Amino acid sequence: MLRETHGMRYLSAGAAVALALLVGACGSSSSSSQSTVASSGTSGSSTSTSTTGTATTTASTPTGTTSTPSGPGPCRASELAISFLGQQGATGKGELGFALRNTSSQQCHTIGFPGVLFLNASGGALPTIPTRTTNDFAGPVPIHSLTVAPGDTVSFRLFVTHFTSNGSSSGCTTAAGLQVIPPNDTATLRITIPQRGAFECRTVTVSPMQPGTSAYR
Repeated sequence: MLRETHGMRYLSAGAAVALALLVGACGSSSSSSQSTVASSGTSGSSTSTSTTGTATTTASTPTGTTSTPSGPGPCRASELAISFLGQQGATGKGELGFALRNTSSQQCHTIGFPGVLFLNASGGALPTIPTRTTNDFAGPVPIHSLTVAPGDTVSFRLFVTHFTSNGSSSGCTTAAGLQVIPPNDTATLRITIPQRGAFECRTVTVSPMQPGTSAYR
């Protein structure tokens, strides 16, 4: 730089020393400033990346992939026995209760609503219009996630009407039995309804599965 500047070819020793000190100070200040910014940015980026990456991995990978295989499988019709808990009626409506017992040697899991179909005395299908509800004529019936041990039961209830919407009994009949599909299954169970069957008018409300026999009260 000094050689390219014709007007400053010869400098005194004092001036040269002063100039060298000035250039060194400027370079040191610039280098220190850049180092501080880089350190701050790297630290923030590293902390943010590490925290976010760890949270995402913990929330999605272990929970999503390891809990399902280790838990019990769904309660299947082939490992369940259905029983009748009873029926009662008042003010033009009837309540029926049913239980499903785990007959296997292992725990199973169930949640939600069973599928239902009324049957005649010959086992044929009757017109059935089910409505799933968590609040029927007897009160609230919340959805529970249920683990059923071997020999234990879960239950559900039905409410039928004894008259159609226009107050007539036309189209109503007596159901001699019920076909049930457990939640999360496609296979069926059948049971005869004792006490001369259940008088019904096609429409029925269905509760979700409840622990033990608590659905029917």
